[in-house]
Amino acid sequence: MSAVQHEKCSRERIIAAARHLFATQGFHQTPMSELAQAAEVSVGQIYRLFTGKNAVIQAIVMEDATGKMAEMQTMNDSVKSCGMSIEEGFVELSRRALSKGDEALTFEIMAEAHRNTDVADTIADLCSGFRSMIRDLACVANPDLSDNDLEGAEELILAFMFGLGHRTLSRPRLSEDETARLTGRMILAAVRAL
Repeated sequence: MSAVQHEKCSRERIIAAARHLFATQGFHQTPMSELAQAAEVSVGQIYRLFTGKNAVIQAIVMEDATGKMAEMQTMNDSVKSCGMSIEEGFVELSRRALSKGDEALTFEIMAEAHRNTDVADTIADLCSGFRSMIRDLACVANPDLSDNDLEGAEELILAFMFGLGHRTLSRPRLSEDETARLTGRMILAAVRAL
């Protein structure tokens, strides 16, 4: 195995171990020595690949966001090319926000973002890409939106996405499919009403 491949494998193991440990123990309660042991690397190897735990959490955020951005771009392209209706697009957007992830890890990352400007800046930078795609969907739904209304539509849709991602804590009574269908229709109605 080449040095580059070895580094890549080590990086992947560190991120996978960090996902588990940060979700189950918390970011600050996970010592680097335990992360190294779980990833089967040395502490020095972690520091060769990451500047610290902040960089590990930023790598997790980037990895997750990259996949979600690609999925969202495919969906946006489908809406723009009329392969999917705007309502179907908002339903799909809602469904993706509902998809099971690791909520504990997400909460840990969000909490760290409130304490740590580096993590917050990473999330904010990624949200700008999501905002652009959300803006595109809002323009398809209502081409007459003013700039201010578009800003409001972005905030509304982002709030839905963040909220749907954490709905299990509220012990929901609707299925995910029904929630996605109703939410997509409600987002569309709200954007068209602006």
